[in-house]
Amino acid sequence: TSAALALLGGSVAALVVWKWLGKKKIQKKIEEARRTRDEGMKKMAKAVQQFREQVSSVQTDAILSLPLLELTGRLREGSLSPRTVLYTYLEKALEVTQQTNCLRHFIPECEEQLQEIQRHEEKGLLYGIPVSIKDHIGHKGHLATCGLVQCLGTVMEEDSVLVKVLKRQGAIPFAMTNVPQSLFSYDCSNPIFGQTLNPLNHQKSPGGSSGGEGALIAGGGSILGIGSDIGGSIRLPSSFCGLCGLKPTAERLRWVLGLPFQPCSWSIPCALGPMARDVDSLALCMKALLCQEMFQLDPSVPPIPFNEEVYSSSTPLRVGYYDTDGYFPLPPCMRRAVKETRSALQAAGHQLVPFSPPRIPYVMTELFLKTFFADGGRAWLDVFTGDIVDPGLKPQVNSCKIPRLVKKLLALLLKPLVTILPPLKDVMISTCRSVKEMWNHHHQIQVYRSQFITQWKELQLDVVLCPVLGPAFTRGYPGKLLTAISSTMLYNVLNFPAGVVPVSTVTEADEEELKLYQGCCDDPWDQALKQAVSGTVGMPVAVQCVALPWQEELCLRFMKEVETLSRVK
Repeated sequence: TSAALALLGGSVAALVVWKWLGKKKIQKKIEEARRTRDEGMKKMAKAVQQFREQVSSVQTDAILSLPLLELTGRLREGSLSPRTVLYTYLEKALEVTQQTNCLRHFIPECEEQLQEIQRHEEKGLLYGIPVSIKDHIGHKGHLATCGLVQCLGTVMEEDSVLVKVLKRQGAIPFAMTNVPQSLFSYDCSNPIFGQTLNPLNHQKSPGGSSGGEGALIAGGGSILGIGSDIGGSIRLPSSFCGLCGLKPTAERLRWVLGLPFQPCSWSIPCALGPMARDVDSLALCMKALLCQEMFQLDPSVPPIPFNEEVYSSSTPLRVGYYDTDGYFPLPPCMRRAVKETRSALQAAGHQLVPFSPPRIPYVMTELFLKTFFADGGRAWLDVFTGDIVDPGLKPQVNSCKIPRLVKKLLALLLKPLVTILPPLKDVMISTCRSVKEMWNHHHQIQVYRSQFITQWKELQLDVVLCPVLGPAFTRGYPGKLLTAISSTMLYNVLNFPAGVVPVSTVTEADEEELKLYQGCCDDPWDQALKQAVSGTVGMPVAVQCVALPWQEELCLRFMKEVETLSRVK
């Protein structure tokens, strides 16, 4: 007996030591990554200082205030130099990241790209424009971490297709921005590089997963950024930070390969898209990317150049609209934004038609979440092996770890208590237990898309105006409210182009009305939403604009109309 006890004690001690050594190894990798990041920032600061010593008369504020279209014009005519613009934005980006922790890494090769574009005879559409890119968009010689320790050792061997095209068009990628761990969150925090703050209010989240981009652009440290979107990851940071952002049809631009977690990407694909301060910037970026170079580098991208005629059209539109999807009721200010925009569009001569998106609870639980958790979340859990789980992701991670039988029991107990079922139930039940079930699941997504398009066509709609989640959540709340993203998630399932435009700000009256908000049934999730968005007076309020697949130009044209009307108001 004593020998058995000694063996057991020795095994427990060995396990404790093994776990301790594992944690020390993780901590060492994290410290190394932070040190590398900090050294990069110092190099960035030193380069800016050297430039300042050489050129002391730069009109920083004047350059930073120029819209992208005007800035490209000044660069092409030569009244501003690419070097001056690059170092002006580098300096501002340093300032913004010191306040918000939005940068993951400085790209020192931007100085080589600066020399390269000046050797080109032909000036591209983005000649001399500094561009920031999301953490996982591959740049040669740099990591694509996704906020995961397991990705810290993998350096990209070449530029991604999108980065190659940006460079070909004269753009200068200068920084990579922070993301939430595994990208599966609409907050922006990971154990390696920490929490990114919203530059408009440091108590609030910048959104995610393109949260670093949102914070950097909103803070004025970048004029154009590239994000990605699989549930709202471009549109939510745009909403939270008061930016314009476009999620195109996923296949319209080249996707990035090599992510650690890409569940069923063929059924709900991830889309790359631009984020900026105005709609014209998004249109210029799309026009630059949809070029012969893109189509040659990646033959799987349909060779459809940007249709300037559609974007520039002034023909009145037939606009479907709704201010709630009937699943997760949004705060009063977001519904107000849709109503005011609807009235402005109507007054401008457009035809407005009520539209009701069908079966959103079914789409959220049976189509969207089932795609990601078809295996009960095992593939997602695997990416956390040998890692520290970020506090914002613990609710989802812990729910995935619960045994299936316990999950079913909990779901049955919770079902009568709440109308909108919590993330726990969504993740627990929505699994595929066989290959046949998986094929059927893909088929159901196609059937839903077909039904949605039929309803759209019956109403003869050009575009749809609808709400987007917002205003900015208090940090920590996105992890508690996974199912609140139904407004954006829908258009990932459908693979429709969708963009976000800020149209207003939260008023004192909105804040008063929020006190009366009960959501669907005043349950704990409705109460959590109320807490998440309180204290946001003055923060941006946005709407979402949607078009049919492959009609990015029409979506942008509609966004531009909404932007123009909101500025007039």
